[in-house]
Order: sequence, then structure tokens, then C-alpha cells
Amino acid sequence: MSSSPHPHEDLLAHLTRTSPLGPREAARIVAEVLAYFSETTEEYVRRRHGELQARGLTNERIFARLAEELPARRVAAPELSARQLRRIVYG
Repeated sequence: MSSSPHPHEDLLAHLTRTSPLGPREAARIVAEVLAYFSETTEEYVRRRHGELQARGLTNERIFARLAEELPARRVAAPELSARQLRRIVYG
């Protein structure tokens, strides 16, 4: 019984060829990266808000930073106002 190929087999081969990672480590790293970038805009905003708030940033600075970060996400998020960002965080 053969197992089905990994959906990112070419990437795994590249990582094991160009780094000290073994096949299992490479697969785990790829899975982690894909999970990170699969966050919805709302999940990302909530997570980052919590991280930045824990660093002591004020909401004004947090929302400005989130507005700068969102367009750089894997799939560019729509432009959100500070009010929209607040609604995501606080409901």
C-alpha cells in the first residue's frame, strides 16, 4: 500500500536539499508555515492585537501597526479602518 504524495513534495525536496532539515522536520515546518498563513483576517487581527497589547502598546499604535501589516499578508486583506479593526477585536 503506497501513501499518497505530500501536496508540497517539491518544496519538501528543496528544503531537505538546501538545509540541514530531514524530511519529517521539513514537513513539520511547512505545515506550521501554512497554518500561520491560513489565518483569516479576523484571526490575525485578534492574535496580533493580543501580542502587541502584551508588549504595552496602546490601541492607537496597535491599530496603526495592524493597518500597515495587513497588506503584507499572504493574501492581501482589505483595507480596514481603525473602527473596523476595533470591531474585529472587541465585537
